Amino acid sequence: DLPLVGVNMFLNPEAREQPTIDLARSTDEEKRSQLDRLQNFHERHEHRAKQALDRLKTCVIENRNVFEELMTSVRYCSVGQITSALFEVGGQYRRNM
Repeated sequence: DLPLVGVNMFLNPEAREQPTIDLARSTDEEKRSQLDRLQNFHERHEHRAKQALDRLKTCVIENRNVFEELMTSVRYCSVGQITSALFEVGGQYRRNM
């Protein structure tokens, strides 16, 4: 019932048949494993992540090439950390409801 972009949103209204897609859900064990790997990643790169995020934020503020700095940041920072840093300096999009 939830809108899933690419699955049940923005379908071609003129298509004769809509595609049928089987969604795969992860198990509790798979979720726990991913969370453990993320925690381990954060711990391994704790000393370098802050520096990488600070460089990324400075790059954005100074209107420099963000992609180049992102390529370095992903070595030490998770997507969540990078997203939070970008929200800090650029704000967060909020759709009008």
